[in-house]
Amino acid sequence: MTKQDTKSTRWKLMTHLLAFYPDRPTSLSVAQAMIDGGSSYLEIQFPFSDPTADGPVIQGAGAQALAAGFTLEEGWQFVTDVLKPAKQAGVPVFVMSYASPVFVVGVDPFVKRAAEAGVEGLIVPDLPVDSDEGLYAAGRRYGVDVVPVIALGSSRDRIRLTLDAGSRYIYASLRRGTTGAYTTIGAENIAFMHSLTKGPAQVVAGFGISTPEQVAAVLEHAHAAVVGSAFVRAIEASAGAAAGPDAVYNAVRLLTEELTGAVFTETADTETGS
Repeated sequence: MTKQDTKSTRWKLMTHLLAFYPDRPTSLSVAQAMIDGGSSYLEIQFPFSDPTADGPVIQGAGAQALAAGFTLEEGWQFVTDVLKPAKQAGVPVFVMSYASPVFVVGVDPFVKRAAEAGVEGLIVPDLPVDSDEGLYAAGRRYGVDVVPVIALGSSRDRIRLTLDAGSRYIYASLRRGTTGAYTTIGAENIAFMHSLTKGPAQVVAGFGISTPEQVAAVLEHAHAAVVGSAFVRAIEASAGAAAGPDAVYNAVRLLTEELTGAVFTETADTETGS
């Protein structure tokens, strides 16, 4: 027989950064600042020249990262360097890329490299579950979770297909369009999150999330809130690259300290003897 147990969980924050933005040393320090600030998960984006899901803030940061010398090989070394402190802090690391860089080296070698690096998962928004070019099979083969990205307004069939993918996490885009612009948490995207939490996967939800109030609203309905563009803006607003990591640390702390006192409940099935 089964019973319903209620477990208390603290907030979960996934922080997003671009490797090599504004340069390699600073971005390493930014990653450390995110870990020290209290991030639950870290998402490292590999910059790409045609980032179709990103708004102007991350597009600009990506262009600067490419100009600073980012390459795929350098990206994997960056991930390796970040994973050392992240693992010590118990912070899982995800790598986000677009399909084109994956195809440059091949789907299988790319996923194998991710497994060798020790990342928790891969996020490739333009390789959906029904047109993945073997990405999900490679993830299962190498033990790397491939995280499907699904957008607000998706059909019931698309949602079912995503739930059936068997991933440990699902990334929910809480509005149509690109990243960066402010997203209001209302009835439509709340219903969207609820449709995704019907399966066993943990739902991480983002796109346009930047304030403690938004994060708290997301966490009423999802496992984790994803914040990215806000940290690029914090770096841009800081007085030079050296101040960027401190600005990011303060931005992460603003979110985590505001939410530390909040307790959210989720229901889990636990097996008991009959």
